[in-house]
Amino acid sequence: MAAEDLPSEFDVVILGTGLAESVVAAACSRVGQRVLHVDRRSYYAANWASFTFNGLLTWIQQHQVKEAQDWSSLLEEGEELIYLSSSDSASISNLQVFCYTSEEDEEEEAQRPDAPNTTEEESEAADEDAVKETSETESSEGEEPEADQPHLSPAASQSEPTRKKISYAQLVKEGRRFNIDLVSKLMYSRGSLVDLLIKSNVSRYAEFKNVTRILTYRHGNVEQVPCSRADVFASRQLSVVEKRKLMRFLTSCVEETEEHQAYNGRPYLEFLCDQQLSDNLQHFLLHSIAMATEDTPTEEGLASTRHFLRCLGRYGNTPFLFPVYGLGEIPQCFSQVELLSPPLPVSLQVSMVTVPPIAAGRPAVRMVELSPSTMTCIPGTYLVHLTCQSVGSAYEDLSPVVTRMFRTPESHDRGKNCPSVLWCLYFNMADGSGAEPEDHDLPSNVFVCSGPDAGLGHDHAIRQAESIFQKILPEEDFCPPAPNPEDIIYDGDNGSSSTAGGEEEAQEEAQEEAQEEAQEEAREEAQEEAREEPQEEKEVLEEASPPAEE
Repeated sequence: MAAEDLPSEFDVVILGTGLAESVVAAACSRVGQRVLHVDRRSYYAANWASFTFNGLLTWIQQHQVKEAQDWSSLLEEGEELIYLSSSDSASISNLQVFCYTSEEDEEEEAQRPDAPNTTEEESEAADEDAVKETSETESSEGEEPEADQPHLSPAASQSEPTRKKISYAQLVKEGRRFNIDLVSKLMYSRGSLVDLLIKSNVSRYAEFKNVTRILTYRHGNVEQVPCSRADVFASRQLSVVEKRKLMRFLTSCVEETEEHQAYNGRPYLEFLCDQQLSDNLQHFLLHSIAMATEDTPTEEGLASTRHFLRCLGRYGNTPFLFPVYGLGEIPQCFSQVELLSPPLPVSLQVSMVTVPPIAAGRPAVRMVELSPSTMTCIPGTYLVHLTCQSVGSAYEDLSPVVTRMFRTPESHDRGKNCPSVLWCLYFNMADGSGAEPEDHDLPSNVFVCSGPDAGLGHDHAIRQAESIFQKILPEEDFCPPAPNPEDIIYDGDNGSSSTAGGEEEAQEEAQEEAQEEAQEEAREEAQEEAREEPQEEKEVLEEASPPAEE
């Protein structure tokens, strides 16, 4: 489209293509507003973005060079600058990159046939955008791992004596096959984002996969967390008594009771202890189901537990979904119409792992491991995201977990069968939940969206988008479904002629209806006359003919 053909007036102007901005743009457009949606970046979604490996390397270079940009030369008479936020680099800090693989291809010893299979739990710990090596081939005939001993990374084939270790050159060469998220989140199956995707029909523009299981790191081992009723009774980690207690507790959590209210303001861990639950159950409930800390208030812990339980069973045996090609797809789905890709077969595991603080003063760590079936990494690798609340730099907070669960030059006590880290990136990102619009002195028609928050879900961004939309258009429905294409009337150059043609057609239809009605009336009159004539003739014959008996 030529520049002169573009509209010159708009109802809403939106700067940036983050999740909240894209949702507001879609919502305004759906109710007929003229929206100008622009972004100064060369990629979608700002800090919500997903990058190819090569794109991530470019992003790293951009954030390592911090230059303040002067916009004063662009100001016209009577205009002034309004600084809504600082540059993107201000929200990213402590960026460190480590490459543990060789520059060129090399051979490495295959896993011994008698060695135990590598576990995804162990591999789950790679760093924020770590890629972990796994065997290049999968065994389709192998047995499924037991629930209490989850094996996430497939074992190497026994018939292969050696295999190629993935090199940095190969990562760069196949970099376009990676989709690496800057922020690690999952979608609750009954969360506000999924509900909005369904309501607005935007869900048609993306594909999703279930998170197949939830794991936790405890006593040096990775264990599967029993979530559903089937998981509880199939678990070999729990005794029969523990299974009954867990089911009784989960059932009692569905509705708030006076007993629950009595613990308001007190730690959730204290509430769990008073329920006479074992250490096993307390660990599962606190860290993996409520995803809380020991200091979390009981009301928050119970609310998180209820939300977890409500989301079970809607789309699978866990509460979570993940978009194929990464989280950066979601803002794009709201920003533009894309072609649908065919559903992908489910293969390999997609797991979420919780790691409680490994030492006093350390944060709890949340890990999401993505298999190649999510289209986020190349075959033979896994992409693992680690996230935690910052205590120090990202490297200081996360590297102890990485070295404990992965094989790196710093993890001297890890065996050869432990998954290796090929490449990793550490960085701190500012928590968007702390940036409130009230903190800015802005005109009444200017609103500010914040970046990603530290939560696992997307509720904060969706609430913020809806709040801004309601301030702009308080009488309109937020993100209604798209209209039926057959009901859309397009304005064009032939609009007047089309209207005239439509009036002529209406007149012709009215005339045809009148003619049909007249013909119908004539037919009915003729039929009645035909019925009356035989009756009169019969009467005449009866009067003229004498009775036979006479």
